[in-house]
Amino acid sequence: MSVKFTQRRTAAAASFIFILAACGGSDSPNTTAASTPAPTQTSTMPWMNTSLSPEARAALLVPAMALADKEEQLAGSNPGILPELPQCYGARHILGLTKYAIPTLRITNGPVGIGQNDCVSPSVSGFAAYTDSSSAKATALPSAIAMAASFDPSVATQFGNVVGVEGGNLALHVFEAPGMNLARLPVGGRNFEYMGEDPYLTGTMGVAEIQAVQAHGMIAMAKHLVANEQETNRMTIQESIDDQTLHELYMLPFEMAVKAGNVGAVMCSYNSVNGFSMCEQKHILSDVLRGQWGFKGYVQSDFFAAHSTAPTLLAGMDNEMPLPQNWSPANLNAALASGQIQTSDIDNALLRRYTQMFRAGIFDRPIAQTAINATADGAVAKQIGEQSAVLLQNNGTLPLKKTVRNVLVVGKTTQVYAQQAVAGGSSVGHPMGSGGGSSDVVALYTVTPVQGIKDTLANLGNTGAQVHLALVDDNNSTGTIDGAAATISDVTSAATGADAVIFMAGSMSEEGADQATFTDSTGLTLDTGKYLNTLDWYSPKSSSITTSSTAKNSNTLALLQTIVAANSNTVLVLKDSAAEALDPSILTGGTSAASAILETWFPGQEDGHIVADLLWGVANPSGKLPVTFPQVGQGFMDSITAYQYPGVSINGSATVTYSEALNVGYRWYDAMGKTPAFPFGYGLSYTTFTISNPTVSTGANGTYTVSAVVKNTGSVAGAEVPQVYVALPTSAGEPPKRLVGFQKVSLNAGATQTVSITIDPAAPNHPLSTWSKDAQQWTTPKGSYSVYIGNSSRSLTLAGTITK
Repeated sequence: MSVKFTQRRTAAAASFIFILAACGGSDSPNTTAASTPAPTQTSTMPWMNTSLSPEARAALLVPAMALADKEEQLAGSNPGILPELPQCYGARHILGLTKYAIPTLRITNGPVGIGQNDCVSPSVSGFAAYTDSSSAKATALPSAIAMAASFDPSVATQFGNVVGVEGGNLALHVFEAPGMNLARLPVGGRNFEYMGEDPYLTGTMGVAEIQAVQAHGMIAMAKHLVANEQETNRMTIQESIDDQTLHELYMLPFEMAVKAGNVGAVMCSYNSVNGFSMCEQKHILSDVLRGQWGFKGYVQSDFFAAHSTAPTLLAGMDNEMPLPQNWSPANLNAALASGQIQTSDIDNALLRRYTQMFRAGIFDRPIAQTAINATADGAVAKQIGEQSAVLLQNNGTLPLKKTVRNVLVVGKTTQVYAQQAVAGGSSVGHPMGSGGGSSDVVALYTVTPVQGIKDTLANLGNTGAQVHLALVDDNNSTGTIDGAAATISDVTSAATGADAVIFMAGSMSEEGADQATFTDSTGLTLDTGKYLNTLDWYSPKSSSITTSSTAKNSNTLALLQTIVAANSNTVLVLKDSAAEALDPSILTGGTSAASAILETWFPGQEDGHIVADLLWGVANPSGKLPVTFPQVGQGFMDSITAYQYPGVSINGSATVTYSEALNVGYRWYDAMGKTPAFPFGYGLSYTTFTISNPTVSTGANGTYTVSAVVKNTGSVAGAEVPQVYVALPTSAGEPPKRLVGFQKVSLNAGATQTVSITIDPAAPNHPLSTWSKDAQQWTTPKGSYSVYIGNSSRSLTLAGTITK
């Protein structure tokens, strides 16, 4: 979900919420049902019979309801104190109706942990209920793109388990995640909430997360359907995308979520697609989602994404959030009276949602909060972060020696990376829950970089090491060392004398704005003179459109070059939203090459421990890049037109055309013959591996098996990720290759394992098929398919061919 209630809200919405709050809601009492219904209850309320199927229970409930009650249940309720939880002021719920034993449905944001949820301080009122930092605390997990970088569905399961358990602890019912949009644009403000540039990786990791969340009695909500790939003008942008590209890239993760994940809910997005607002896009919400894919769940609007009454209901939307702006009783009754909608349309919407609520057991348990196990869940968060980090380059400096006596951490005064734990929307002095949008998690605790290093060294038996923090201003002239004033000369001297220098930098990002600079506040003209998507660019408030007058240059690259000159063994630790363009000077062979580069994404509350354990080899990096890292001036953003981003005004509407079609991410680099800084799927380890003896064989039921032998040829245990890519026949007109399989393998030093990865042509990711717009179905091109296996999209060996 989504909307950040700052500059983005409209005056109409603002006045509406307070009018509703003043008027009050239904006069029906609102409390939850008991966890075990009494026999008299099941006789008068047969839908409370737990021996019936969820579908049967919903089918009994809806006809028993009065029309006015049905209408009230279609949309979110006014902000207010929750009857069941008087300690909570909430605004993300649909109040229950005792006379039907309908419980209050409580919703929480995602997708990097239990985010903004339905419980803030009772002293809060109005819009603050959506964003106030008094929101119930939870574990701030590493970002979703970090989880995807693990290339391991079991890590996604761990992620989902923490969410599911903590959702139960906080008596929440719906998790508005996973985010399953693609990182089409490296500057996308919400890329860290998504799972990279590849639809199969996104779908695979998303399915594992969904299954884990729902196993704990929460409803997962795949979002944002569909093409919500930019924040600039996101609420009004018109997206023009050809049908083949929609199905093969942007809708594919959602198809996998429905077919393989059995996801309970889907969120329709703010943007329009091919002429229709997404919450009115009947072709996608009904013809495709329900017709082609067989979706049985319900569709919720993003917050304030619905703009009509009858068109949204008839298109297939089932729940308006957060308030009944369009689905108020007055509007619904007018639509009924005019014949625009029928009561059966209202019934269908409720049947879909109640079925999922019965399926999740929401009707059958009390709303009661319990304590979160902060220690256990924090330990899992740490494990996820360690599995997700990607070692990009290393000249042998890492892992650092356990016997270091003098460690210097270097960063920017204006940036968070070296100073505090990093999550989405972090700003200096406000580590988490500070207005970063849906990803805000009010963390149970945080671990700073310096504290994490001290803890790790102590655990390794080194209690005498000194760990210092040097911060430098944007002009690279003055700063501090451990809080005391210092010159740049003092900082470089400290670096020269240090046993280990750790330089922390990255790209902060959040909901509401992309990492881009525009000539004015319309967001229609990029200022390419200031837009860089590099270590240097930042916006003091990255939740709003950044104009030339507000964009800032941190001069991080110049500082890094200075520090490397002072100590050639400087390690660069990146904390990023997703990909950023890297200057060739800091890459291996460059004039100011960092001795090692470790990408840790947004590590969340365990930041300091995660990074330190990786740097000192307590954990061995095993992540792979879910996005391609370009070199400065050589990436996708350097080649596009305004039609592709940020859009042009057509008939008064900002419009974006996905004219690159299927060439997104590594597909674009392959098709254009471009060499990235680091390719998709790439990642090093503190050990080495070989992948040999690749073969392709025919399996059962029309499947194919790709096998290879993976060997750990180094001296320490580690993990490798064999990846399978397929090149379709030339006649298909597809990009050079697509990812169709992967498997993470953990091996002790010297050990080998034969890995077998299945390609199932009938799987929901359609590995050997293309989408036919004319036939409105997947088709398998005739010809020869080349099958490759390797450890990145640019390091592959031909395993064999498949002929169709």
